[in-house]
Amino acid sequence: MPSEGQSATVSATLETAVQEANHARYRPGQTAGHYESFFLRANHPQRPLAFWIRYTVFSPDGRPEDAIGELWAVYFDGETAGHVAAKSEVSLAACSFGASAFGVRVADAVLRPGGAQGRAASAGHAISWDMTFGGSAPPLFLLPLEFYAPEIPRAKSLVPLPMAVFHGTLEVDGRPIEVSGWTGSQNHNWGPRHTDHYAWGQVAGFDTHPESFLEIATARFRVGDSWTPFATPLVLRHRGQEFPLNAPAQAAVAKAAFGYFHWDFASETDAIAIAGTVRAPKAAFVGLTYYNPPGGEKHCLNTKIAYCELHLTHKHTGETEVLSTRNRAAFEILTDDRDHGVPISV
Repeated sequence: MPSEGQSATVSATLETAVQEANHARYRPGQTAGHYESFFLRANHPQRPLAFWIRYTVFSPDGRPEDAIGELWAVYFDGETAGHVAAKSEVSLAACSFGASAFGVRVADAVLRPGGAQGRAASAGHAISWDMTFGGSAPPLFLLPLEFYAPEIPRAKSLVPLPMAVFHGTLEVDGRPIEVSGWTGSQNHNWGPRHTDHYAWGQVAGFDTHPESFLEIATARFRVGDSWTPFATPLVLRHRGQEFPLNAPAQAAVAKAAFGYFHWDFASETDAIAIAGTVRAPKAAFVGLTYYNPPGGEKHCLNTKIAYCELHLTHKHTGETEVLSTRNRAAFEILTDDRDHGVPISV
Protein backbone atom coordinates (compact mmCIF):
# COMPACT_ATOMS: atom_id res chain seq x y z
CA MET A 1 0.00 0.00 0.00
CA PRO A 2 1.47 3.44 -0.90
CA SER A 3 2.37 5.84 1.88
CA GLU A 4 0.48 9.08 2.38
CA GLY A 5 3.25 10.93 0.53
CA GLN A 6 3.17 8.48 -2.38
CA SER A 7 -0.61 8.81 -2.64
CA ALA A 8 -0.27 12.60 -2.75
CA THR A 9 2.29 12.29 -5.56
CA VAL A 10 0.04 10.00 -7.58
CA SER A 11 -2.89 12.35 -7.04
CA ALA A 12 -0.83 15.37 -8.11
CA THR A 13 0.34 13.54 -11.22
CA LEU A 14 -3.23 12.67 -12.19
CA GLU A 15 -4.40 16.20 -11.47
CA THR A 16 -1.67 17.62 -13.72
CA ALA A 17 -2.40 15.09 -16.46
CA VAL A 18 -6.09 16.01 -16.40
CA GLN A 19 -5.32 19.73 -16.51
CA GLU A 20 -2.94 19.29 -19.44
CA ALA A 21 -4.99 16.73 -21.38
CA ASN A 22 -5.79 19.24 -24.14
CA HIS A 23 -2.55 21.24 -24.05
CA ALA A 24 -0.68 21.13 -27.36
CA ARG A 25 2.74 19.47 -27.20
CA TYR A 26 3.92 21.10 -30.43
CA ARG A 27 6.22 24.10 -30.12
CA PRO A 28 6.41 26.43 -33.15
CA GLY A 29 9.79 26.26 -34.84
CA GLN A 30 10.88 22.97 -33.27
CA THR A 31 13.19 21.04 -35.56
CA ALA A 32 12.11 17.59 -34.40
CA GLY A 33 9.33 16.15 -36.53
CA HIS A 34 5.87 16.18 -34.99
CA TYR A 35 2.24 15.41 -35.67
CA GLU A 36 -0.56 16.33 -33.29
CA SER A 37 -4.31 15.98 -33.66
CA PHE A 38 -7.37 17.07 -31.75
CA PHE A 39 -10.38 15.22 -33.08
CA LEU A 40 -14.09 14.89 -32.50
CA ARG A 41 -16.24 11.95 -33.41
CA ALA A 42 -19.84 10.95 -32.68
CA ASN A 43 -22.63 8.59 -33.73
CA HIS A 44 -26.33 9.13 -34.37
CA PRO A 45 -28.36 7.71 -31.44
CA GLN A 46 -30.08 5.05 -33.59
CA ARG A 47 -29.01 5.19 -37.23
CA PRO A 48 -25.65 4.09 -38.74
CA LEU A 49 -24.47 7.67 -39.23
CA ALA A 50 -21.35 9.27 -37.79
CA PHE A 51 -18.87 12.09 -38.21
CA TRP A 52 -15.13 12.50 -37.59
CA ILE A 53 -13.48 15.94 -37.52
CA ARG A 54 -9.75 16.37 -37.00
CA TYR A 55 -7.60 19.49 -36.42
CA THR A 56 -3.93 18.64 -36.99
CA VAL A 57 -0.47 20.18 -37.02
CA PHE A 58 2.09 18.38 -39.17
CA SER A 59 5.79 19.31 -39.03
CA PRO A 60 8.31 17.26 -41.05
CA ASP A 61 11.50 16.24 -39.30
CA GLY A 62 14.25 18.84 -39.75
CA ARG A 63 12.05 21.17 -41.83
CA PRO A 64 10.01 23.32 -39.40
CA GLU A 65 9.52 25.91 -42.14
CA ASP A 66 7.33 23.37 -43.99
CA ALA A 67 4.95 22.76 -41.09
CA ILE A 68 1.26 22.98 -41.99
CA GLY A 69 -2.17 22.81 -40.43
CA GLU A 70 -4.58 20.14 -41.64
CA LEU A 71 -8.33 20.10 -41.32
CA TRP A 72 -10.09 16.77 -41.90
CA ALA A 73 -13.77 15.84 -41.95
CA VAL A 74 -15.55 12.60 -42.79
CA TYR A 75 -19.28 11.88 -42.76
CA PHE A 76 -20.10 8.18 -42.57
CA ASP A 77 -23.43 7.04 -43.99
CA GLY A 78 -24.01 3.36 -43.30
CA GLU A 79 -27.44 3.47 -44.91
CA THR A 80 -26.21 4.35 -48.40
CA ALA A 81 -22.41 3.79 -48.10
CA GLY A 82 -22.17 7.29 -49.56
CA HIS A 83 -19.44 8.45 -47.21
CA VAL A 84 -17.96 11.89 -47.83
CA ALA A 85 -14.40 12.91 -46.91
CA ALA A 86 -12.67 16.27 -47.23
CA LYS A 87 -9.36 17.78 -46.19
CA SER A 88 -7.90 21.28 -46.24
CA GLU A 89 -4.23 22.19 -45.78
CA VAL A 90 -3.11 25.66 -44.72
CA SER A 91 0.09 27.44 -43.75
CA LEU A 92 1.00 27.04 -40.11
CA ALA A 93 1.06 30.83 -39.90
CA ALA A 94 -2.75 30.67 -40.15
CA CYS A 95 -3.00 28.26 -37.21
CA SER A 96 -2.66 28.22 -33.45
CA PHE A 97 -2.48 25.31 -31.02
CA GLY A 98 -2.73 26.31 -27.37
CA ALA A 99 0.16 25.03 -25.25
CA SER A 100 -1.24 26.22 -21.91
CA ALA A 101 -4.99 26.21 -22.55
CA PHE A 102 -7.38 24.32 -24.81
CA GLY A 103 -7.77 26.28 -28.02
CA VAL A 104 -7.11 25.25 -31.62
CA ARG A 105 -7.42 27.22 -34.85
CA VAL A 106 -6.74 26.02 -38.38
CA ALA A 107 -7.39 29.02 -40.65
CA ASP A 108 -11.03 29.95 -39.89
CA ALA A 109 -11.86 26.64 -38.21
CA VAL A 110 -11.82 26.66 -34.41
CA LEU A 111 -12.02 24.10 -31.62
CA ARG A 112 -12.44 25.22 -28.04
CA PRO A 113 -13.98 23.89 -24.83
CA GLY A 114 -17.56 23.03 -25.67
CA GLY A 115 -17.63 24.13 -29.29
CA ALA A 116 -16.30 23.64 -32.82
CA GLN A 117 -16.84 25.40 -36.14
CA GLY A 118 -15.14 24.98 -39.48
CA ARG A 119 -15.12 23.82 -43.07
CA ALA A 120 -12.93 21.37 -44.99
CA ALA A 121 -12.98 21.00 -48.77
CA SER A 122 -11.12 18.95 -51.38
CA ALA A 123 -11.68 17.00 -54.60
CA GLY A 124 -15.14 18.44 -55.15
CA HIS A 125 -16.38 17.68 -51.63
CA ALA A 126 -17.01 20.02 -48.71
CA ILE A 127 -18.08 19.48 -45.12
CA SER A 128 -18.80 22.28 -42.69
CA TRP A 129 -19.81 22.11 -39.04
CA ASP A 130 -21.10 24.31 -36.26
CA MET A 131 -21.72 22.44 -33.04
CA THR A 132 -21.49 22.40 -29.29
CA PHE A 133 -20.46 19.47 -27.13
CA GLY A 134 -20.23 18.66 -23.46
CA GLY A 135 -20.11 15.99 -20.80
CA SER A 136 -18.95 15.25 -17.29
CA ALA A 137 -16.77 12.15 -17.74
CA PRO A 138 -13.14 12.57 -16.63
CA PRO A 139 -10.34 12.12 -19.16
CA LEU A 140 -9.38 8.56 -20.07
CA PHE A 141 -5.70 7.63 -20.49
CA LEU A 142 -5.02 4.70 -22.81
CA LEU A 143 -1.45 4.50 -21.45
CA PRO A 144 -0.34 4.54 -17.80
CA LEU A 145 0.27 8.14 -16.75
CA GLU A 146 4.03 7.70 -16.44
CA PHE A 147 4.28 6.91 -20.18
CA TYR A 148 3.09 10.31 -21.41
CA ALA A 149 6.26 12.25 -20.57
CA PRO A 150 9.14 9.99 -21.82
CA GLU A 151 10.13 9.69 -25.48
CA ILE A 152 9.05 6.04 -25.55
CA PRO A 153 6.43 5.18 -26.62
CA ARG A 154 6.75 7.61 -29.51
CA ALA A 155 3.00 8.00 -30.08
CA LYS A 156 0.68 9.17 -27.29
CA SER A 157 -3.09 9.04 -27.19
CA LEU A 158 -5.75 10.03 -24.66
CA VAL A 159 -9.42 10.99 -24.48
CA PRO A 160 -9.90 14.36 -22.76
CA LEU A 161 -13.70 14.01 -22.94
CA PRO A 162 -15.23 10.54 -23.24
CA MET A 163 -19.00 10.25 -23.69
CA ALA A 164 -19.26 13.74 -25.17
CA VAL A 165 -22.74 14.70 -26.40
CA PHE A 166 -22.95 16.85 -29.55
CA HIS A 167 -25.59 19.26 -30.83
CA GLY A 168 -25.54 21.45 -33.92
CA THR A 169 -25.35 21.07 -37.67
CA LEU A 170 -23.24 19.51 -40.37
CA GLU A 171 -23.42 20.46 -44.03
CA VAL A 172 -22.21 17.68 -46.31
CA ASP A 173 -21.84 18.69 -49.97
CA GLY A 174 -24.57 21.26 -49.44
CA ARG A 175 -26.92 18.90 -47.57
CA PRO A 176 -27.79 20.01 -44.01
CA ILE A 177 -27.69 17.32 -41.31
CA GLU A 178 -28.98 17.94 -37.82
CA VAL A 179 -26.78 16.73 -34.99
CA SER A 180 -28.93 16.31 -31.89
CA GLY A 181 -27.78 14.19 -28.98
CA TRP A 182 -25.10 12.32 -30.94
CA THR A 183 -22.65 10.68 -28.51
CA GLY A 184 -18.92 10.30 -29.03
CA SER A 185 -15.72 11.85 -27.70
CA GLN A 186 -13.11 14.58 -27.95
CA ASN A 187 -9.63 13.11 -28.42
CA HIS A 188 -5.95 14.13 -28.51
CA ASN A 189 -2.90 12.33 -29.91
CA TRP A 190 0.65 13.31 -30.84
CA GLY A 191 4.19 12.14 -31.45
CA PRO A 192 7.38 12.51 -33.56
CA ARG A 193 6.19 9.73 -35.89
CA HIS A 194 3.11 7.64 -36.45
CA THR A 195 2.95 4.19 -34.94
CA ASP A 196 4.15 1.90 -37.71
CA HIS A 197 1.21 -0.53 -37.69
CA TYR A 198 -1.89 -0.44 -35.52
CA ALA A 199 -5.56 -1.02 -35.02
CA TRP A 200 -7.41 1.48 -32.83
CA GLY A 201 -10.93 1.18 -31.51
CA GLN A 202 -13.39 3.05 -29.38
CA VAL A 203 -17.02 2.67 -28.33
CA ALA A 204 -18.78 5.61 -26.70
CA GLY A 205 -21.92 3.88 -25.48
CA PHE A 206 -22.89 0.34 -26.41
CA ASP A 207 -26.41 -0.42 -27.62
CA THR A 208 -26.79 -2.76 -24.66
CA HIS A 209 -24.96 -0.56 -22.14
CA PRO A 210 -25.26 3.13 -23.18
CA GLU A 211 -23.06 4.42 -20.34
CA SER A 212 -20.05 2.17 -21.01
CA PHE A 213 -16.92 3.33 -22.83
CA LEU A 214 -14.13 1.30 -24.44
CA GLU A 215 -10.71 2.48 -25.66
CA ILE A 216 -8.28 -0.05 -27.14
CA ALA A 217 -5.31 -0.34 -29.51
CA THR A 218 -3.15 -3.12 -30.89
CA ALA A 219 0.17 -1.79 -32.15
CA ARG A 220 3.71 -2.70 -33.15
CA PHE A 221 6.78 -0.70 -34.15
CA ARG A 222 9.74 -1.07 -36.48
CA VAL A 223 13.17 -1.25 -34.87
CA GLY A 224 15.64 -1.19 -37.75
CA ASP A 225 14.61 -4.04 -40.04
CA SER A 226 12.70 -5.86 -37.30
CA TRP A 227 9.27 -5.52 -35.71
CA THR A 228 8.41 -5.42 -32.03
CA PRO A 229 5.72 -7.84 -30.84
CA PHE A 230 2.17 -6.48 -30.82
CA ALA A 231 0.99 -4.83 -27.60
CA THR A 232 -2.68 -4.28 -26.74
CA PRO A 233 -3.53 -1.69 -24.06
CA LEU A 234 -7.23 -1.58 -23.17
CA VAL A 235 -9.34 0.55 -20.84
CA LEU A 236 -13.03 -0.13 -20.18
CA ARG A 237 -15.39 2.01 -18.13
CA HIS A 238 -18.46 0.05 -17.13
CA ARG A 239 -21.05 0.32 -14.35
CA GLY A 240 -19.14 3.09 -12.60
CA GLN A 241 -15.80 1.24 -12.60
CA GLU A 242 -12.68 1.64 -14.70
CA PHE A 243 -10.82 -1.47 -15.81
CA PRO A 244 -7.33 -0.34 -17.00
CA LEU A 245 -5.67 -3.33 -18.66
CA ASN A 246 -2.90 -1.10 -20.01
CA ALA A 247 0.28 -1.74 -18.02
CA PRO A 248 3.17 -2.71 -20.32
CA ALA A 249 3.37 -6.31 -19.10
CA GLN A 250 -0.40 -6.65 -19.38
CA ALA A 251 -0.50 -5.18 -22.89
CA ALA A 252 2.35 -7.44 -23.99
CA VAL A 253 0.63 -10.70 -23.01
CA ALA A 254 -2.81 -9.73 -24.29
CA LYS A 255 -3.93 -11.75 -27.30
CA ALA A 256 -4.93 -9.83 -30.41
CA ALA A 257 -5.07 -10.23 -34.17
CA PHE A 258 -6.45 -7.89 -36.80
CA GLY A 259 -6.74 -7.81 -40.56
CA TYR A 260 -8.99 -6.38 -43.24
CA PHE A 261 -11.56 -5.75 -41.77
CA HIS A 262 -11.82 -7.53 -38.42
CA TRP A 263 -10.10 -7.53 -35.05
CA ASP A 264 -10.20 -10.02 -32.18
CA PHE A 265 -8.63 -9.39 -28.78
CA ALA A 266 -8.51 -10.76 -25.25
CA SER A 267 -6.86 -9.61 -22.03
CA GLU A 268 -7.28 -10.69 -18.43
CA THR A 269 -6.17 -10.17 -14.85
CA ASP A 270 -6.76 -12.26 -11.74
CA ALA A 271 -10.09 -10.50 -11.33
CA ILE A 272 -11.52 -10.06 -14.84
CA ALA A 273 -11.26 -11.25 -18.41
CA ILE A 274 -12.20 -9.08 -21.38
CA ALA A 275 -12.53 -10.53 -24.87
CA GLY A 276 -14.01 -8.88 -27.89
CA THR A 277 -14.33 -8.47 -31.61
CA VAL A 278 -14.63 -5.45 -33.86
CA ARG A 279 -15.58 -5.74 -37.52
CA ALA A 280 -17.07 -3.86 -40.43
CA PRO A 281 -17.47 -4.48 -44.16
CA LYS A 282 -14.96 -2.86 -46.50
CA ALA A 283 -17.72 -0.56 -47.71
CA ALA A 284 -17.91 1.02 -44.25
CA PHE A 285 -14.34 2.40 -44.51
CA VAL A 286 -12.78 5.45 -46.08
CA GLY A 287 -9.08 5.56 -46.96
CA LEU A 288 -6.95 8.50 -45.83
CA THR A 289 -3.31 9.45 -46.41
CA TYR A 290 -1.33 10.48 -43.33
CA TYR A 291 1.99 12.26 -43.77
CA ASN A 292 4.68 10.84 -41.48
CA PRO A 293 7.11 13.34 -39.87
CA PRO A 294 10.24 11.25 -40.66
CA GLY A 295 9.09 11.02 -44.28
CA GLY A 296 6.74 8.94 -46.36
CA GLU A 297 3.03 8.36 -46.01
CA LYS A 298 0.78 5.94 -44.16
CA HIS A 299 -2.68 4.75 -45.15
CA CYS A 300 -5.40 5.03 -42.53
CA LEU A 301 -8.47 2.85 -43.07
CA ASN A 302 -11.13 4.59 -41.06
CA THR A 303 -14.71 3.79 -40.05
CA LYS A 304 -16.88 5.04 -37.22
CA ILE A 305 -19.80 2.67 -37.85
CA ALA A 306 -18.30 -0.72 -36.95
CA TYR A 307 -19.78 -3.59 -34.97
CA CYS A 308 -18.32 -4.46 -31.57
CA GLU A 309 -19.09 -7.24 -29.09
CA LEU A 310 -17.35 -7.45 -25.73
CA HIS A 311 -17.44 -10.24 -23.15
CA LEU A 312 -16.58 -9.15 -19.61
CA THR A 313 -16.13 -12.01 -17.15
CA HIS A 314 -15.88 -11.37 -13.42
CA LYS A 315 -13.72 -14.27 -12.25
CA HIS A 316 -14.69 -14.16 -8.57
CA THR A 317 -18.38 -14.66 -9.37
CA GLY A 318 -18.18 -16.35 -12.76
CA GLU A 319 -20.63 -13.80 -14.18
CA THR A 320 -20.16 -12.82 -17.83
CA GLU A 321 -21.69 -9.69 -19.30
CA VAL A 322 -22.02 -9.12 -23.03
CA LEU A 323 -21.75 -5.56 -24.32
CA SER A 324 -22.51 -4.99 -27.98
CA THR A 325 -23.23 -2.37 -30.59
CA ARG A 326 -24.23 -2.84 -34.21
CA ASN A 327 -22.67 0.28 -35.67
CA ARG A 328 -21.32 2.64 -33.01
CA ALA A 329 -17.69 1.48 -32.85
CA ALA A 330 -14.71 3.42 -34.18
CA PHE A 331 -12.21 1.18 -35.99
CA GLU A 332 -9.02 2.39 -37.67
CA ILE A 333 -6.06 0.55 -39.18
CA LEU A 334 -2.79 2.31 -39.97
CA THR A 335 -0.62 0.50 -42.48
CA ASP A 336 2.06 0.72 -45.16
CA ASP A 337 0.23 -1.91 -47.19
CA ARG A 338 -1.28 -0.73 -50.48
CA ASP A 339 -3.31 -3.89 -51.18
CA HIS A 340 -6.14 -3.27 -48.73
CA GLY A 341 -8.64 -2.42 -51.46
CA VAL A 342 -10.08 0.73 -49.81
CA PRO A 343 -10.14 3.73 -52.16
CA ILE A 344 -8.11 6.65 -50.83
CA SER A 345 -10.45 9.61 -50.51
CA VAL A 346 -7.99 12.28 -49.33
